[in-house]
Amino acid sequence: EVPSAIQKGFEIARKSMFDVPMGGSTIIHPVIGKQGASVVLLKPAAPGTGVIAGGAVRQILEAAGIKDVLAKSLGSPTHINVANATVNALLGQQRPDEVARARGKRAEEIFPPALLAAYRSSELMKTEVGG
Repeated sequence: EVPSAIQKGFEIARKSMFDVPMGGSTIIHPVIGKQGASVVLLKPAAPGTGVIAGGAVRQILEAAGIKDVLAKSLGSPTHINVANATVNALLGQQRPDEVARARGKRAEEIFPPALLAAYRSSELMKTEVGG
């Protein structure tokens, strides 16, 4: 039946949600996501740029709360593969503090101050809203 199928879909979606690290209103670094023959390239954009993407990529990025990003879909245009490649790209984002810890340095030594400030303010807003 349709209502029970929709309910199950919502439950599965809630269980598979993940947190997307952001620097202000954009992603932290350029990233490539792959799924099958589909490839999605995501690049950070300046504030006010908007979501420059189409189809499934735009919908997923807007649902994730990303307001400024440049995206390019390469390879196969199969909608489900493009959507999964976009999710894989977002999962491939690495937080500045995790990268610094893996390199044995402080985040201030590796990343530009403006990026760190934007990332930390985004994380602070997430904790205030979530907590």
